[in-house]
Amino acid sequence: MTTPHPQFDRLIDAARRVGPVRVAVAHPCDRSSLEAALDAFKIGLIVPVLIGPRSRILRTADEGELDIGMLELIDTPHSHASAARGVELVRAGQVEALMKGSLHTDELMGAVINGVTGLRTARRLSHCFVMEVPGHPEPLIITDAAVNIIPTLADKVDIVQNAIDLAHVLDFEEVRVAILAAVETVNPKMPATIDAAALCKMADRGQITGALLDGPLAMDNAIDPEAAAMKNLVSPVAGRANVLVTPDLEAGNMLAKSLSFMAGAGAAGIVLGARVPIILTSRSDSVEARLASCAVAVLVAHRKLAGERLLGA
Repeated sequence: MTTPHPQFDRLIDAARRVGPVRVAVAHPCDRSSLEAALDAFKIGLIVPVLIGPRSRILRTADEGELDIGMLELIDTPHSHASAARGVELVRAGQVEALMKGSLHTDELMGAVINGVTGLRTARRLSHCFVMEVPGHPEPLIITDAAVNIIPTLADKVDIVQNAIDLAHVLDFEEVRVAILAAVETVNPKMPATIDAAALCKMADRGQITGALLDGPLAMDNAIDPEAAAMKNLVSPVAGRANVLVTPDLEAGNMLAKSLSFMAGAGAAGIVLGARVPIILTSRSDSVEARLASCAVAVLVAHRKLAGERLLGA
């Protein structure tokens, strides 16, 4: 039985209210990626621009009995060209987001991070999962679980700030960031605890803004008030965190997938820090998770567009 995710339903409704954005879908050459774009189009979340080998996309649509006749389709010879063309559309201002199709994530991100033709900004790229965990009162943002393998302290500053900014886009009433480690005390032999302490001090000095930070915190005393009380942790974050920053990609990936596959959590994934939001979906994602990922991107894209209008006013 599928686990209901009412918080995702509210997220999708919010994105539908602000209106669809044009999204370049890079290489949707299998049923799951093509259907994800089509499903999001049908409910008014996005207007997909399909980019890839025309014959393969049409064959995939025919085999899956998917009607894509109303969608724009740009013919490219292969996956690398699909990624490059998607990035070109972003740079030309023709789309407001980018979505991964059936190509490898490395192929898409390679085009995104290209120093000459890509979509980099002054902010480092990072991935966020927006997770709805059954029984948990609010969504959890987990970062970084897909982009930065072994982030440095400097990388973590941007990873944290990207997640905070996302939390504000999603209208978190208060953003409470836990910098995770295996323990809640600073230990010189454990680099994650040193980074956590430094990040918290940077927040104190205004180098990271928009949230309450605490760390190092172990997973239990980051999200469970009783566990925090047992360790005598007096903090507005301990036991109440809604943003979890993991030490590295492996820890983040295992945490997110454990919640998904063992606790029935829903996971919407997005890459931030580029010129536009980037939607990363997996073949194992449910339809609801794919739609929620699109919804998050729509909300981020609208916030970016609003900021550009203000700057240009």
